Amino acid sequence: MSGSSPAARLQRLFEGQRLTPTQRRIAHSMVRRAADAPFLSSVELAELAGVSQPSVTRFAVALGFDGYPALRRHLRDVPAGPAGEGGVEERFNEYQQAVLAEIENLRQLSALLADPAPVERAGRLLAGSRPLLVLGLRAASSQARGFGYFASKVHPDVRVLDEGGSMLHDRVDAARRAGASALICFALPRHPREVVDALAYAREQGLTVVTVADSAFAPVAAHSDLLIPGAVGTGLAFDTACAPMLLGRVLLEAMCDALPEAQARLEEFDARAASRGLFVE
Repeated sequence: MSGSSPAARLQRLFEGQRLTPTQRRIAHSMVRRAADAPFLSSVELAELAGVSQPSVTRFAVALGFDGYPALRRHLRDVPAGPAGEGGVEERFNEYQQAVLAEIENLRQLSALLADPAPVERAGRLLAGSRPLLVLGLRAASSQARGFGYFASKVHPDVRVLDEGGSMLHDRVDAARRAGASALICFALPRHPREVVDALAYAREQGLTVVTVADSAFAPVAAHSDLLIPGAVGTGLAFDTACAPMLLGRVLLEAMCDALPEAQARLEEFDARAASRGLFVE
């Protein structure tokens, strides 16, 4: 990690690590005080980040060190490189870096979609399910609701499952009895155990599971018939999910292509919206 600024070296140390929001807060505090970071005690870093001292210890362990003293020794042992030799990360602040990381995630998604067959297959599966279940809990609930909102404009029966609890399996049962054949799941870190359990149950009941997840190796992969990955950004305190959101819209497009009545339904909605004055434009 030599040959770059202290902040850049810290960014590379944290890059790709699966950290909790509290741990990311600690990481961001270290980046902001990069020159001082190797000399801060765990108590001082905890105060700087507004977290507990044990959180700092767990943070160091999450990075692969025996504890915070080992992390601090590592930072002290890494030599600082000559000024002006840094890479791209040194020319942008942390907010810009988060945007650039998302752009890279979208580039990866574009490359993945060079083979449209998985998306087209997913579109046919979703279009053919009556009703269609859309699952997404916690961090992924907004993805599920957004997909369900638009899908309901072209699909005759969409049921969004965005709340966990004991009723979740009941709602899967009800949809299966009504004729459902497929479920689309949005699964984002940190992955709730309920989602994994719900997918396992859905497959037991005969549903085909299409999943949008942050990685092909996500915990939900073992319970998915078709998984299409869209990476999340991890540079901020909370994950950013531009690629999964865009992938959801791509799957909507594929579903529309597989629904002969989709265009007629959209035109019907537009006519009703105009007559009711729903929109100001």
